[in-house]
Amino acid sequence: MDLDDFRNYGHQIVDWMADYLNTVENFPVKSQVEPGEIINKLPLEAPTTGEDFEKIFSDFEKIIMPGITHWQSPNFFAYFPANSSHVSILAEMLMTTLGAQCMSWVTSPAATELEERVMEWLRDMIGLPKVYSGVIQDTASTSTICSLLTAREKLTNYEINSTGMNDKGILTAYCSTETHSSIEKAVKIIGIGKENLRKIPVDENYALQSEALKEAIELDISNGMKPMAVVATIGTTGSTAVDPLKQIGEICSEHNIWLHVDAALAGTALLLPEYRWMIEGIEYVDTFVFNPHKWMFTNFDCSAYFIRDPEALVRTFEILPEYLKTKAEGVKNFRDWGLQLGRRFRALKLWFVIRHFGIEGLQQKVRFHINLADSLKQKIEQSPNFELLAPVPLNTICFRYNPPTINDFEELNRLNEELLHRLNNTGKLYMTHTKLEGKYTLRFVTGQTNVQEKHVNQAWALIQKETQKL
Repeated sequence: MDLDDFRNYGHQIVDWMADYLNTVENFPVKSQVEPGEIINKLPLEAPTTGEDFEKIFSDFEKIIMPGITHWQSPNFFAYFPANSSHVSILAEMLMTTLGAQCMSWVTSPAATELEERVMEWLRDMIGLPKVYSGVIQDTASTSTICSLLTAREKLTNYEINSTGMNDKGILTAYCSTETHSSIEKAVKIIGIGKENLRKIPVDENYALQSEALKEAIELDISNGMKPMAVVATIGTTGSTAVDPLKQIGEICSEHNIWLHVDAALAGTALLLPEYRWMIEGIEYVDTFVFNPHKWMFTNFDCSAYFIRDPEALVRTFEILPEYLKTKAEGVKNFRDWGLQLGRRFRALKLWFVIRHFGIEGLQQKVRFHINLADSLKQKIEQSPNFELLAPVPLNTICFRYNPPTINDFEELNRLNEELLHRLNNTGKLYMTHTKLEGKYTLRFVTGQTNVQEKHVNQAWALIQKETQKL
């Protein structure tokens, strides 16, 4: 493909992209294909000779598109938002065209210095103290691994990186039973073992019980173990519960334990001053992560990771083979701030998004999404056939179908599971579930970039209609 072809096909694809974004809500939100349906349409062997772009793109439309679940549909209410925006897509196109490897300052000075400044903007925008330094990771899962590795090394005077676990004792970590599964994965990866992860009970709002945390830590200490880190969550995956950060922080401070905060979804709400109550106690926090690629209109991947002691982070990850040595001094080399050596120019799209929307524009959209959730919450509370199963502090509603004529626990679970499948099979919306205290729970998340009140109202009408068929 020469540059003339590239230009022509590029224009065609941008036209396709614009048409797709204009009509995305007309597609079945959840892909309707069966397992194996896509792979069975793909040749067993790669082509020996190159194929025309027209044929490749035609197969994209005929084979691939039917197997896509449309996360950018305003009728997507599942999991969590994986938001994009027009300006973020344009920035992503520029990132891809530049193809820069942004591992060191010298490999692209603009990438490093833009990332440094944009992370300062973001830190201030969400109300974190200026003592924090920021770096962009790919996901919150990676950020958590970075945090716990740094906690491990700091606790053991950076000896495990040199000599291995050996005789360092049993290290323990703590989180709530509602904490994201990435925490358990992280403790396995860093070598302390999932059996040494203490899952602390939650209260009636599904937030971590601080007294139970204190008891678990003191018991481990009395048994000769070494408490390493606590992971507090602002906005749990199941119900967006908010752990009591200040109480947890005081316990960590008393025992000199590392404190990491996972605010992957809910951190975006900190753009709103009225939600800063969620980080009361931030002065105790060592690391903090949230994902602009969830609810801040910056397409995947872009995870904002902040650390109070960047020297500890760099000391944990720094490695300098001869081929990476440069004469540049007094600069940040973000390859030493995480797991990856190769790094994408993610700061570019975050810069575009913040400048395009402005702080006020971002706040307006986030408030609108929260108000949509509050409106639907009120409808559910007023319905005799439905019940809320968790508080709604943000934009996630946990509820179930519970008509007064049915009292059997398992039957209610079966009916709600059937209801969810019926709804998703219509293609008109997409929702997912969790279980809270064993109850099959429907989750409805209002956070997609272009969702409007009409989409939520249509979804509620469809939910009510489908219950009549159960």
